[in-house]
Order: sequence, then structure tokens, then C-alpha cells
Amino acid sequence: MTVYNRVALIGLGLIASSIAHAMRQHGLAGEITGHDVLPETRQVALDIGLVDRVFDSAAGAVEGADLVILCAPVGAMGDIAAEIGPHLAPGATVTDVGSVKQAVIEAVGPHLPAHVHFIPGHPLAGTEHSGPRSGFATLFINRWWLLTPLEGTDPAALARLRGFLETLGANVEEMDPHRHDLVLAVVSHTPHLIAYTMVGVADHLRRVTHEEVIKYSASGFRDFTRIAASDPTMWRDVFLTNKEATLDILGRFTEELFILQRAIRMGDGDQLFDYFTRTRAIRRGIIEAGQDTAAPDFGRAVQPPEKQGKG
Repeated sequence: MTVYNRVALIGLGLIASSIAHAMRQHGLAGEITGHDVLPETRQVALDIGLVDRVFDSAAGAVEGADLVILCAPVGAMGDIAAEIGPHLAPGATVTDVGSVKQAVIEAVGPHLPAHVHFIPGHPLAGTEHSGPRSGFATLFINRWWLLTPLEGTDPAALARLRGFLETLGANVEEMDPHRHDLVLAVVSHTPHLIAYTMVGVADHLRRVTHEEVIKYSASGFRDFTRIAASDPTMWRDVFLTNKEATLDILGRFTEELFILQRAIRMGDGDQLFDYFTRTRAIRRGIIEAGQDTAAPDFGRAVQPPEKQGKG
């Protein structure tokens, strides 16, 4: 069922690609237009059928669109909004997929005309892969898509966008933008920073050779490398635009780390056991909420077929 006649995707990476695949699967858009700053990305998106038409400019892509989704890095959204503002159709909805919300609101909002509906958003979904070929239609199924509507948001425009996102498979919830940025600093931003740091430590620890790091990465380090493989431009912008919340959570992390350091130094096994028992319950809660599975694969699922079952 068509929800929007024309949807414009600005930025054609993993998230935009997945949105396009899901829209095609469910027939949600009459036409999909797109723009990306990289000519090769625009060509790939057109070649593989992500978009019906691709444009050299964001302004061209949004002409006549009744839904515009900003899928570019957070740091670029202000300039994009300034470019597309004069070309937005009356009554169009503009949303985004940025991992930070308050900074996006401050950067985008002033450039949008009063005759459009600006409803910031953030899908809590993704992989370590990027680019237009990396998307898939089921990315958002049973994943949260947070909306941070502004005061005075048109209820009909909000309900229409919610219905669209729910048809993509997402669980949609509304949240205050400041609250969003604090929550994401806990569940996403700081964990990514820690992962980047741990991989950096391994890179600089000359006592552990490069070969050993790769060979034995089936341990916890492997999961750090998966997280740290995420798009560097996106994460640079996230930390620069969600600075206050991230530094707050990093400070709390440091305090917790000191507690564990002292317990290890003092040989306090009881404290370590109690601490790990409490934190283990978080993992169980995530599984019970349907946000992950308890089934272990230890990387086997990504091995070539001829290696499956060996080891």
C-alpha cells in the first residue's frame, strides 16, 4: 500500500539502501529518488534498482517529494537542509536517521520552511557494513525506531510517518531529544568508543603480534573489531555532536572501571562475582526483549560453506 507518492533518500548507504529495499517489498512509495555526494554511489544505487531516479544534487532529489529522509552523516545535515529548504514541497515530511538528535534539530530546523513537517528520527539498526550494496529489506524488523517530534508537530503527519516505519518492520517509539542523546550515549555511543579504544590498544601493544591478534580473535576481541569496523565518518560526527552525554557516560564508566580495578588488585572475588552476576542479567534482558538471540554461532555463520561444521 502506497503511503508516500515520492520518497527522497539523501545519502545512499546502508540505512537508505535498506529503507529502499523495504519500501519496494511493501509497495510503500510510488517513486523513490536519491542523491549521494559520491558519483559512483549514485550510479550503483541506480544500477541495482534502489532508486528510480538519481540526482547530482540534494535539491533536485527532493523536488515534489512528500517524504524526505536524510541519511547522511550528522555533520553534513545542516548544509543539506540549507540546500533543500527552498525546494521542499508544501506539506512534505522531513525526517532523518542520525544517531544524535538535539544537534540535528539545531542544524536542520532553522533551514526548513514552515510549510513542511520536520520529525527527527533514529533507527536503532545497522551492521558494520556500508554502501548501497549493503542494505537489505529486513534490517528494521523488530528493531526500535525512535522519533523525537518537536512541539507543535502535526499529529496527522506524525501518524503517517509512524505507519510507514511500522510497515518497514520497526517498533516505533517517541522520545524527548535530550533523553534520546543520553540513552544512546549509554547503549551505543560509549560502547563504540570503548571498542575503538580496545582495538587501538591491541594495535599499539607491540608485545602482541599482528598475527596473534588475528589468529586468536575468536575471543571477546572479535566483537570489539566488529563494532570498530563501523563507518568512521559517522562516528566522528556522533562524538563531536553528542559530546556532553558521551563524556558524562565515559566518566561513569571510568568510575566503574576503578571499582573493578580495586577488586582485582585486592583479590575481592565476591565483589567481582556479584558485579558480573548483575551485569549478566542485562544480557538476558536483551534476549528476552527479542533484540538478540541466545544461539551462539561464534562466527561460523559467516564462513564459506565448505568450512561449515569444521573446527
